[in-house]
Amino acid sequence: MDKQHAMTTFVRIVETGSLTRAAEALATSLPSVVRMLAALERELGVRLLNRTTRRIHLTDEGAQYVERCRAILAAVRDAEAALASRQVEPQGRLAVTAPVLFGRRYVAPVVNTFLGRYPAVNAELLLLDRPVGIIEEGLDVGVRIGALVDSSLVAIPVGTLRRVVCASPRYLDDHGVPRTPEDLRDHLCVRFTALTPGHEWRFRIGRRTIALPVAARLVCNQVDAAIAGCVDGVGLSRFLSYQVAAAVAEGKLRYVLEDFEVDPVPVHVIYPHARLPSGTVRTFVDLAVSSLRATNFV
Repeated sequence: MDKQHAMTTFVRIVETGSLTRAAEALATSLPSVVRMLAALERELGVRLLNRTTRRIHLTDEGAQYVERCRAILAAVRDAEAALASRQVEPQGRLAVTAPVLFGRRYVAPVVNTFLGRYPAVNAELLLLDRPVGIIEEGLDVGVRIGALVDSSLVAIPVGTLRRVVCASPRYLDDHGVPRTPEDLRDHLCVRFTALTPGHEWRFRIGRRTIALPVAARLVCNQVDAAIAGCVDGVGLSRFLSYQVAAAVAEGKLRYVLEDFEVDPVPVHVIYPHARLPSGTVRTFVDLAVSSLRATNFV
């Protein structure tokens, strides 16, 4: 038995309410529909329909089975449409969003590569250090750092980022290196509000997570200015690892308290939850996921 054809026939019988009308809709004969239904019931070992000369009624088993059939047939159609969409060259508008610094370093190169491959695509890259409503603002794809709570989005993990505390070598020479989180009580700090809005920094000690207040000599909402303050020796500061990776590599900053870092922050590629995203979006998401997963965010 062609099970997919049998499911299609059964669903069409239910939708049309008649074996005769189902045969017409399927462009086949009434005896063929009757034989297919009988074979399906025989295969399943249950009666799906109660039939009279005028009407048909779903049995309890039939009501459950028709919903499963609809879901399976829809999934088959989606899979076929997805494959077909990949055969079409990406084209049209693509709107992508990401945090500012992360976007400049990691997402913009992916967008540029995508545009180089597909000349019929025009892209808009929106870099913002604030939560962006993908659906509300009419965007196609985003890169989100942090926990996700929006169930209307498809989220694909691509990596994690450390929350790191660092300082300039000059500051550490002048004020000493903190050995435990409690040592921060004797230090000055640069507080980057986009990462830590409150006055406390969190650390892990064994299995416990503790929150310690920090004395902020400089409070800044912009990452470049906060990093510059830290590099210039204003105080210790806390960032996501990718934000200061270059300064650490150049010896301008040093990590401290690495043994007390809390759990890493997840990074996801996100797009609106839809049964079938466009071929352009799907192709870009595939490229972004593979590219970002191959990147060492440090």
